[in-house]
Amino acid sequence: MSFPKRILTALGSLGLAVAGPAATAQPVQMTVQAGDPKLQISRHIYGHFAEHLGRCIYGGFWVDKDSKAPQQGRIRMDVVEALRKIKVPNLRWPGGCFADTYHWHDGVGPSAQRPKMLNMWWGNTLEDNSFGTHEFLELCSLLGTEPYLAANVGSGTVQEMAGWMEYLNANDDTPLVLERRRNGHPEPYKVSWWGIGNESWGCGGNMTAEYYTDVYKRYATFAHNYPASPPLKKIVSGANGDDPNWTETCMKRIPLGQMWGLTLHQYTLPTGNWTGSKGSATNFDETQYFSTLRNCLRMEAIVSKHAAIMDKYDKDKKVALLVDEWGVWTDVEPGTNPGFLYQQNSLRDALVAGTTLNIFNNHCDRVRGANLAQAVNVLQAVILTDKDRMLLTPTYHVFDLYQVHQDAQYLPLQFSSPDYAFGSEKIPALNASASKDKSGAVHISLVNLDPHKAIALETALAGISWKTVTGRVLTSAKINDYNTFDKPNAVKLASFTGAKKRGDKLAVELPPKSVVMLELR
Repeated sequence: MSFPKRILTALGSLGLAVAGPAATAQPVQMTVQAGDPKLQISRHIYGHFAEHLGRCIYGGFWVDKDSKAPQQGRIRMDVVEALRKIKVPNLRWPGGCFADTYHWHDGVGPSAQRPKMLNMWWGNTLEDNSFGTHEFLELCSLLGTEPYLAANVGSGTVQEMAGWMEYLNANDDTPLVLERRRNGHPEPYKVSWWGIGNESWGCGGNMTAEYYTDVYKRYATFAHNYPASPPLKKIVSGANGDDPNWTETCMKRIPLGQMWGLTLHQYTLPTGNWTGSKGSATNFDETQYFSTLRNCLRMEAIVSKHAAIMDKYDKDKKVALLVDEWGVWTDVEPGTNPGFLYQQNSLRDALVAGTTLNIFNNHCDRVRGANLAQAVNVLQAVILTDKDRMLLTPTYHVFDLYQVHQDAQYLPLQFSSPDYAFGSEKIPALNASASKDKSGAVHISLVNLDPHKAIALETALAGISWKTVTGRVLTSAKINDYNTFDKPNAVKLASFTGAKKRGDKLAVELPPKSVVMLELR
């Protein structure tokens, strides 16, 4: 039967499953183009973030010795194995705001002798420094991932940062190198990714852009390369969302040879408000569903604006744009510590993740790194833990789907999206990205944001030979469905059979509120 639009809207506002009309009558015409073989989607777009915040480190990656969870030392191995499965390419640590009060030397040496500190940023908890540099780098080794360290610029010194680099990367018999060897690691760690400060416009020091660029140049001058290790990738603490002046000032005042990357932080808030309620992670209607997706789509304009500024000063695109904090930020779960930023993760979050990663893929000429905030138990986490139990969130499944894009050749797409209209507003219902891997397989990631309507696609693939198509899909009955420790597979991946070869074209029927990954061979 056919529901009147007002009834469909009412059902949707309750988060209920809606049997909307089939696909739109006229299929969306999409073209996948051959692209430039030299332009790749960097695997580092799929990076993650681990801050000393709430239960991300303690209770997430690092557990008590008497925990029943599988562990190596105190590193939680079921979390490690889950992240290895999605090929996490880099992990950012120790923050975040925490980084600019963190003194690395407190976190090395015998654990019992490490001084404690107050985590003033996140709940005023007592930090015992049992998880420090060696533990983090062991975690990265187990994950097979690139460590991305954030140096303390806000409350630290140039000497402190330079000493950390020497401790990790040098191999001559200096006091710091001898100390590293005594602490159990004879060979250099060879850490190349270094963030010089974090959110220096805010919790990293409330600096002006002009002042920060002078500070950055001083720190970068003493960030030395060592013969035993690869050259440092020096990363500038970049803009807060839609702040073009910060990017302009950094690009104008910092020599290109002194920076490898420039960061950008942009979160998606359901209500759009930093003060007051940000909105619930699970108890929302279609009004907040729509506003969340509308706010998520702002990433396209923001990335485009910062990339255009960078192009003025760096026409050869040598400096990477790293969106090293992004994701959905909601109110914390009721009854939890407000300083721990623990939130659930619904199908809506998965749609935000798929959409955002498509945006990054389509800007891969400039966006060459990103970090979802955060990996475990904080904000838009891919993993949640409860003592010895663990679950994978809907967002995790999107990263599982999208790992096929890592280091694959970027394939441009052309199409005109139908609208998802709600009330007097509308947003594009469809977003997508595509790539070709080293085996020649083509992957197309498709997101339908409309919770009611399927979308029919007819896709031409210029100059691409293929015979078969397979796919996987992530969707659920309701927009606010999520996984719990009692029902950890409520939202999960399934085989997708809605794509077929029709002549030389690809015909797809994309379900409402879904993320689909297609593989053509």
